[in-house]
Amino acid sequence: MSGKADPRPGDGSTARTRLDRGRTALGPALELVHTGRAPTRAVLTAELGVTRATAGAVAAELEALGLIRVDARPGAAAGSQGRPSHRLAVAEDGPVALAAQVHADGYRAALVGLGGRIVATTPGCEIIDPDPAKVLASVVTAGAELLRATGRRCVGAGLAVPSAVAEPEGLALNPLHLAWPAGAPVRDIFAEQVRAAGIEGPAFAANDVNLAALAEHRHGAGRGSRDLLCVATGHRGVGGALVLDGRLHRGSSGLALEVGHLTVHPEGRPCHCGSRGCLDVETDPLAFLTEAGREPGPEVSLLQQSIDLVRHRYDDPGVRTATEALIDRLGLGLAGLVNILNPDRIILGGLHRTLLEADPGRLRAVVADRSLWGQSGGVPILACTLDHNSLVGAAELAWQPVLDDPLGALTDRH
Repeated sequence: MSGKADPRPGDGSTARTRLDRGRTALGPALELVHTGRAPTRAVLTAELGVTRATAGAVAAELEALGLIRVDARPGAAAGSQGRPSHRLAVAEDGPVALAAQVHADGYRAALVGLGGRIVATTPGCEIIDPDPAKVLASVVTAGAELLRATGRRCVGAGLAVPSAVAEPEGLALNPLHLAWPAGAPVRDIFAEQVRAAGIEGPAFAANDVNLAALAEHRHGAGRGSRDLLCVATGHRGVGGALVLDGRLHRGSSGLALEVGHLTVHPEGRPCHCGSRGCLDVETDPLAFLTEAGREPGPEVSLLQQSIDLVRHRYDDPGVRTATEALIDRLGLGLAGLVNILNPDRIILGGLHRTLLEADPGRLRAVVADRSLWGQSGGVPILACTLDHNSLVGAAELAWQPVLDDPLGALTDRH
């Protein structure tokens, strides 16, 4: 016995105890609403394994923090029984994360709220300076202007780059298509620019395809997958990412899944890694344009030129032949990854998504034919569904401390 008197009805002790217990559930609860897995308070109660009263206290606390909205109008899930439950949703006017993406054809900044919702975005810039500090200063300035224009509170900033980013230093080891120096300390440079712009919160940096996979797993085509493989080609090169048991697999130092350097055409093009015929140089937009006999033009990005050719000129024999060649090489690479990783889902982004849409049967047949599991174990291959998924993923980096500890993350700085 502690010697303390039992709480008397109406003295507030029971309510305080319930809220203290519920605070440990604030992060898990916010993540459930953030990822769309708790649309009602009843679902939240069941997912958290707490009482209805505790779930109510948790939802009320998250609403008081300006993160979610609790709608008292009933929103019972289909097939549910009993009293309809209050509906839960992220706060549309709540805080945002600053997201930035740099790629071979330019950069873009955006503000992203909970739920992966893009609140505002800048026009894409098409000039990339060989000095990373100049580029990151420009993209952060653009993001700061968005914050001023919208008046939103910022929880932090995330940066997506087309390079492996080594941890814990935050170095871009191979920004080959940016002409940046190898080993550029992009996270520190980005964080310095964020602080200089007066933007609150921590700053993060990671590989763009890793972040695309994270965004798709939480909000897009990968939602509900346990072991998700993402392969994408953006403006130049090919990247891959793996979500294992619901978490992004980075490897021992952040360098896992450099799938672009799988050999899929042994007699193919020389690759910057020293090998030949890698996915990176055999299935990216430049490879497609070359295969189709088209000279790249300056008017739009290589990615957009390639996508437009597949979608609008597929009846051209040269375009069709190039499409089939890239599908076969991509399928060979995916089959090797399936044999090693055994994912339950594959999602494709960038030009690869367009190749899948052009001839899904051919790609799936190549993967099944080369896979150890054959037709009987064919893994689903789907297209990424989020626009600007690397930007959304960059924002997820900044949102993570809030998802881990909403009360601490939002009150420590105020």
